[in-house]
Amino acid sequence: MTEPWSTVDRLAAWIAAHHTLPPEQDVLLRVLKLSEEVGEVAEAVIGATGQNPRKGMSHTWQDVESELCDVIITAMVALRTLTPDAAEVFAGHLRRVAERSLEE
Repeated sequence: MTEPWSTVDRLAAWIAAHHTLPPEQDVLLRVLKLSEEVGEVAEAVIGATGQNPRKGMSHTWQDVESELCDVIITAMVALRTLTPDAAEVFAGHLRRVAERSLEE
């Protein structure tokens, strides 16, 4: 297994070792966590552009980058929570998207 998937495996195991809910609920929470992270991206974009008059310029574009990375990590962990073959599932899906989108 290659990086970053070995790190994702370790993160998923760490989360699993600390959860107290049944596995089915744990999966749902991993997926719902994505919504929270996407909301943080939106908050950072609003803050980086100063679109909240009460808060002004409260974030930087580096904050947006960091929040986007959190979304990617959270999605990878959610996928790994659903299947032990997450790396292969993702690689196959990426290949199919590239084939249909990058056709010449």
